[in-house]
Amino acid sequence: MADFTEKVPRATANRSTTPVSDDFQKYISSGWADRVESIPAPREQAVFAAVRRSILSGRFTGKRLIVPAGAAKVRSNDTDYAYRPHSAFAHLTGWGSDAVAGSVLVLEPSGDDHVATLYFREAAGRDSTEFYANPDIGEFWTGPRPSLSHVAADLGIGTRALGELQQVIDAADADTFIVRDADRACTDSVDGRRLLSADTDSLDTHGDTDLARELSEMRLVKDGYEIAQMRRAVAATQQGFNDVVADLPAIVAHTRGERLVEGTFNRRARAEGNAVGYDTIAASGPHACILHWTRNDGAVLPGDLILVDAGIELDSLYTADITRTIPVNGTFTEVQRRVYEAVREAADAAFAIVKPGIRFREIHAEAMRVIAERTAEWGLLPVSAEESQEPDKQFHRRYMVHGTSHHLGLDVHDCAQARRELYIDGVLEAGMVFTIEPGLYFQPDDLTVPEEYRGIGVRIEDDIVVTESGAENLSIGIPRTADDVEAWLANSHS
Repeated sequence: MADFTEKVPRATANRSTTPVSDDFQKYISSGWADRVESIPAPREQAVFAAVRRSILSGRFTGKRLIVPAGAAKVRSNDTDYAYRPHSAFAHLTGWGSDAVAGSVLVLEPSGDDHVATLYFREAAGRDSTEFYANPDIGEFWTGPRPSLSHVAADLGIGTRALGELQQVIDAADADTFIVRDADRACTDSVDGRRLLSADTDSLDTHGDTDLARELSEMRLVKDGYEIAQMRRAVAATQQGFNDVVADLPAIVAHTRGERLVEGTFNRRARAEGNAVGYDTIAASGPHACILHWTRNDGAVLPGDLILVDAGIELDSLYTADITRTIPVNGTFTEVQRRVYEAVREAADAAFAIVKPGIRFREIHAEAMRVIAERTAEWGLLPVSAEESQEPDKQFHRRYMVHGTSHHLGLDVHDCAQARRELYIDGVLEAGMVFTIEPGLYFQPDDLTVPEEYRGIGVRIEDDIVVTESGAENLSIGIPRTADDVEAWLANSHS
């Protein structure tokens, strides 16, 4: 069973040169100026996170709820990926990119309510060896960690040292639910205690499943803070797209121009937020027909289109998700424009029906109606557009196999564990945020289309918020029509 009192450094003794003598420890532990800790006012999102915890509490009366942030993930040997806490933890605490790896939120039942406590590894004193000798969490290596009192004030939540979490683990029983995919070691510890408590060899995890589903469904409708963050993420992403367009001459000149697109956008993401919300897709020429092309190792050639699917994740961890397809040399060919404007027509038709009360799946159906009509009009389908839209036909989907929309927020594919009846079959409500992203992709070896279409891939993706009376396109400021895209490129390079 995991021991939450110690964090053991990785096995690097074979190359360590850290002094270990008592005299050195006494010397390095002395001669430091006193620190004056400032206690912050609660951050803006603290009040929103408290409301979310209260809602969750009301749905799991009498149940102990454990929501880990998750441990750091190894990239190779003793290097980790950049840390990002589990989205459920971020949603319930508001800690965002400041979260300390390995932290755990516990909602302990108290009557009809819960008491929330955040367990995390607080700063180590300079009288310990940790602050200089532990490369995983030592202050010399990773910087100082916040104190319990600092985080309590910052987030408006009770805090305790991570070493005290063992008491919670020891109390785990059938009335304890945990977010299972957040922290494997923590989940295994809870499972072990629950099995001992029940004196059985089998574990009932239905409660854990219910908790994960509820945490996902709670995010279907965004609160005021979340919508404001989505606006900021989109605005930052717009800057990133402008950077890419401005850098096109250098991008075209490089043999791996797609990598330069990725790098240009990532630079803006780090400047304006936490990181990119997902691996940037910089797909030029036929690569645009590969839906999740993230190798980004190809050239960006004049005469081709380049599809850029990218989003900036803020320090709050809310992310945009936007796609634009642009002609590398600044002007669409006749066929490229025909395909592009068909995709835009599908996007606009889907957006036009968005309002509270319709079902989420209707958005996709409306976009597919246009895709079917245009591909039939161009003679690409073996049947009429109407026949192709029948459930047992769907021939037009050869050229767009993905869906038109997904919810968006803390995760680029947000609310993924929500029930089908609340997601794809769900009724739209004001405050929902999702993408609309139709596309057409004509593979370079697809013999069902004329040669002039082959190798063309187009997607237009916008981020949409449902309002009380309709919808707002948050990313409308990034040029979308073929004419506006050409003007965008011309103005950037004039």
